[in-house]
Amino acid sequence: MESKIWRIMMQANEWIKEFQGAVTVCDTQGIIIEMNDKSAKTFEKDGGRALIGRSLFDCHSPKSQAKLAAMIKGQSTNVYTIEKNGIKKMIYQSPVFPKWRICRVC
Repeated sequence: MESKIWRIMMQANEWIKEFQGAVTVCDTQGIIIEMNDKSAKTFEKDGGRALIGRSLFDCHSPKSQAKLAAMIKGQSTNVYTIEKNGIKKMIYQSPVFPKWRICRVC
C-alpha cells in the first residue's frame, strides 16, 4: 500500500524525476520504492532501477544500517558532505512520513 501511494506522490511531483540530485525513496522497512533519474544513474553499477524492491540495509555497512534504522525510528535527519573523484557532494538523508502515514499509525 505504501509503495502505491509513494508512486502516486512521485507522479504528482514530476519535477523530482529530472531533479539533478539523487532522490531514493524507501518505505518504513528500508525497502527502496522509488528512484529518480539521477539516483538510478548514480547507482547504475549496483543495478540502477533494479534496486527498487530491495532493502537499503543490504547495501550498507552495519554502522550505516544502525544509523538508517535510527533515522526511520526517530524520524531524524542525517546531513554531511563528502568528496568523491574530486567532486564535493552534500548528502541529505531524511525520512519523510506523509500525514496519511502518521495518522494511520496514531
